[in-house]
Amino acid sequence: MELTALGWGLLALASALVGLAKGGLAMVAMLAVPILSLVMSPVQAAGILLPIYVISDVFGLIAYRRHYDRRVVVRLLPGAILGVGLGWATASMVDDAVIGGLVGFIGASFALLTLLRPPPEDGAPGKADWGRGTGWGMVTGYTSFVSHSGAPPYQIYVQPLRLGKETYAGTNTVFFAVVNAVKLVPYAALGQLGAANLGKAAVMIPIAAASVFAGVWLVRRVPQAFFYRFITWALLAVSLKLIADVFRG
Repeated sequence: MELTALGWGLLALASALVGLAKGGLAMVAMLAVPILSLVMSPVQAAGILLPIYVISDVFGLIAYRRHYDRRVVVRLLPGAILGVGLGWATASMVDDAVIGGLVGFIGASFALLTLLRPPPEDGAPGKADWGRGTGWGMVTGYTSFVSHSGAPPYQIYVQPLRLGKETYAGTNTVFFAVVNAVKLVPYAALGQLGAANLGKAAVMIPIAAASVFAGVWLVRRVPQAFFYRFITWALLAVSLKLIADVFRG
């Protein structure tokens, strides 16, 4: 479909949000598909945005190549790849809104518990165990495939580990870079990476790239306590939006 001026404007905004997320403001990218869904189907929105995610990942990897926790990535990836495969296998059967609502419920519950009972500043970090990593990795991969909404289950596993803010941002970037690369194959097989979608995505590369480095700049300058408070409130806001979409649908 051809985009109107409003459609191009919303695509530019969505691309900027994806870039900011790859720069370290992880949760804001979850607003991208809902914003684009105002002018197109969620399926097409996800197809256009995936190449933008992948290109943004490249710039994010450049920025955070020395700031990530390998143990977290290794524990999440096997389950995430299984989740992407499950999403591909059930692509014709799932209701995107219902899946989004479930993700929203999980994310909102976690965010509220975190806000009501924040951990002490000097508390010990959680353990990056294989069991939880595989489980939450699978949920993350599945929801990421369905609607690019893998951030809430990912955050549920990673936030209790209390990584430094740059390590948190870098781990997020490295993990989702691999997940997005894996998603290219099933998205292409499902016809979501046609010339029209790729052309629209290509126009947005400069906006996404600039936004990545804007996100890096912000992450490096905000206090760590504020950073974690921000991503928790962002998780709550986006989760409530996903729940609201179920009732509106």
